Amino acid sequence: MLEWARHGAKEFDWILAERQTGGRGRHGRVWQSPPGNLYASTLIRLRENDPPAPTLAFVAGLAACQAVKSLLNDLSSKPKFEVMIKWPNDILVDGAKIAGILLEREGQAVVLGFGINIASKPEDLDRPVACIADFRDIVGEARNMLVLLNWPLNVFFQNWRRGHHGGFENIRSEWLARAHPIGTAISVQVSEDQKIDGLFDGLDDVGALRLRLADGEVRVIQAGDVFLL
Repeated sequence: MLEWARHGAKEFDWILAERQTGGRGRHGRVWQSPPGNLYASTLIRLRENDPPAPTLAFVAGLAACQAVKSLLNDLSSKPKFEVMIKWPNDILVDGAKIAGILLEREGQAVVLGFGINIASKPEDLDRPVACIADFRDIVGEARNMLVLLNWPLNVFFQNWRRGHHGGFENIRSEWLARAHPIGTAISVQVSEDQKIDGLFDGLDDVGALRLRLADGEVRVIQAGDVFLL
């Protein structure tokens, strides 16, 4: 997608892969990519006065959360499954990770890459994982998931772009409504040999994690892996 962006790709053009030979997640981790899951990337072109580019991670997380929830719950007003976001943009279903998102930037082009487990999930990880097939019969292929993902991404993105006068407050509010509650006990792996425990205390005005420690101090964390305790 970055290569395509250099040659004129437009906002919200998509690339969908049936499988990936070099799929990766955050921090360069390998993203297993067997056929049957969703591997898709789209493009945002930054404009003057847009909110900070890193806040797009929350727009993408909201879109993926809405798409997964719609597919699992058939747009029911009474949710059957708990679908939520874990900072910054992992999607969990009943506490198990079902989707991840990776942002990459080159100049004014930002690629939003989505990996959603539909037909299968990786094994032998250090955290619970899930796929759509765990919860219901699959109706259609990964391509149909892309359709579900496209409309909330457009909606949330337009809200994000309109919010440049007030930062990303509207997006943050929507994100917090779908995330683990304020006061949730979490552990944040901030480096290979350092993990910090505390209580989730929301987001700052650019999306950094606020972690309340046992002594009452609030630590602002820009990057790290979050584990729910």
